[in-house]
Amino acid sequence: MTHPERLRIVAVSGSLHRPSSTTALVAALAEAVASRVDADIELIELVDVGPQLAGALDRAALAPDAERAVLSIEEADLLVVGSPVYRASFTGLFKHLFDFVDQHALTDVPVLLAATGGSHRHALTIEHQLRPLFAFFQALTLPVGVFAASEDFEGGQVRCPEILARIESAADRALPYLHRLPAPVRPAAW
Repeated sequence: MTHPERLRIVAVSGSLHRPSSTTALVAALAEAVASRVDADIELIELVDVGPQLAGALDRAALAPDAERAVLSIEEADLLVVGSPVYRASFTGLFKHLFDFVDQHALTDVPVLLAATGGSHRHALTIEHQLRPLFAFFQALTLPVGVFAASEDFEGGQVRCPEILARIESAADRALPYLHRLPAPVRPAAW
């Protein structure tokens, strides 16, 4: 991971629908960070690349757009990832997308986690599902995750003052992690 003058923020929405509250949330998070640093944002929506992933069993079988999405994820300076909660976890295609990411590509990459669901009772999905997934990659999951329920959106945008404040807090708390150089990756013996 190199850090050019402009950071490369890649926002990934695990939603299978459009319009999507998950997409609105990850976009709001990415924009909040970008308002604080010089950054470019790329938004990857699973609703677009998901159909190209469904039949692929290995990376060589990915369609060009899906391969570009995986490469963008691997080359990000900051990932903002979110998924709707589906059966107490992230969506299956969201996981399938990350199954194609090289296991060492995200080492020390900061990852801002987000999730959406029908009620706030699903908020621990960030801690129990998303954080362990990115721990596998040895990514640096940032301290503040953001969960928003259906009631927190209006007109396709986050409107709840508490969620908007949490987005701002997550962006503020991300800043110290954005310019650190990663430690060298050494393959483990096991």
